[in-house]
Amino acid sequence: MQIIDSHVHVCTENPDYPWAIDGRDSPTINANPDDLIDLLKKNGVRRAVLVQYIKYRWDNSYVAHVMKTFPSLFWGVCRVDPENPESPDQLSYWTEIHGFQGVRLSPQEDMRGDWFRGPFMEPLFKRAATLKIPIVVLTKPIRLGDLARIIDRVPDVNVVIDHFADCLNQTDEDLKKLLVLARYPNVYLKLGHISQHSSEIFPWRDTHISLEKIFQTFGAERIMWGSDWPFCLNHMTYAQSLAYVLDGVKFFTAADQEWLTSKTALRIWK
Repeated sequence: MQIIDSHVHVCTENPDYPWAIDGRDSPTINANPDDLIDLLKKNGVRRAVLVQYIKYRWDNSYVAHVMKTFPSLFWGVCRVDPENPESPDQLSYWTEIHGFQGVRLSPQEDMRGDWFRGPFMEPLFKRAATLKIPIVVLTKPIRLGDLARIIDRVPDVNVVIDHFADCLNQTDEDLKKLLVLARYPNVYLKLGHISQHSSEIFPWRDTHISLEKIFQTFGAERIMWGSDWPFCLNHMTYAQSLAYVLDGVKFFTAADQEWLTSKTALRIWK
């Protein structure tokens, strides 16, 4: 089984790759790609998806550099400015010139995320569909209705929702907002942020009830594992993140585990 981690981050203090103006403070956790590669090898992970670290904002140069340095190990998901009418062209640039295979949007819950309802989303989603790359969405349950309205207008683009939109062990109403999106066959989910929603130790069994509802609704074929390294280390070890899928959830069959750790990601990232 070719294990794929669908969600990791890298960053550097190298001045050649400066932080964005509003994100100059460095992360508190080491995100060196060499350390990541060692960790992947130790845990039998064959490839990983580099998700642009938010403090770089729209300059994806460092992730592009790491992708080009280790082309057999990484795919990349970039960011573009969602409030800029030129965001579709920005996406084409990072995709066609630098080889990114996805774009991430992070609409916040409050009015700062209202651009997700604005006029620039449909052109951006349409460009992603033309480029045949997924839109990766980091958000909370309150924005899932907005996402559904965009998908209704642009139904031919793959959408990957990060970390189950943090719906695990939330209210039943929040969970329903996620489950209803299963009606769109092009909506996929990342399994992540598990321990953050648990009051127990590994394997966080109090998350299994909500997880099983999600699993039964979407199916393993539309769910992929992502560690969120290095930020997962605030709550668990990297090995525990993977072991949750391979050993911690008893209703996952061997076939399910293969979809969750490999085959679903390969439907999105070729």
